[in-house]
Amino acid sequence: MSLACRGVRGAITITANTTEDVLAQTRLMLMSMVVANGIEPADIASIWFTTTPDITAVAPARTARAELGWTYVPMLCTTEMPVDGSLPMCIRALLHWNTAVPQAEIKHIFLGETTKLRPDLAGEMDAILVEAKEIVKDLLKANR
Repeated sequence: MSLACRGVRGAITITANTTEDVLAQTRLMLMSMVVANGIEPADIASIWFTTTPDITAVAPARTARAELGWTYVPMLCTTEMPVDGSLPMCIRALLHWNTAVPQAEIKHIFLGETTKLRPDLAGEMDAILVEAKEIVKDLLKANR
């Protein structure tokens, strides 16, 4: 099977506009995306992050570079257009992945309040989240 560049969506909300919360929640979202899809960092073509206008503490890409070591992955951070009634305090990612996995089998990740955006996927998130949290815990121990 040939490789294609597939988009993997991720979204998560934060509770406070602080560096710590932005980095922690971004880390959890990214690790959930990796765990759910079996993504190897070397196969990531690029990541595009967006935040709602109320997030200004730090760029989400910092977590991928500094904590996950994704030094050579091209990343872009931008602010989403403000839309009346949209979900506040939201970080989104579009990860471009070089893979042979068919598009219909890609698992998109919606955590926190973003499950309201995709209630059809909410049930799948629980098992993924447990595994991702364990990986994050191990990663943080290794970086100390």
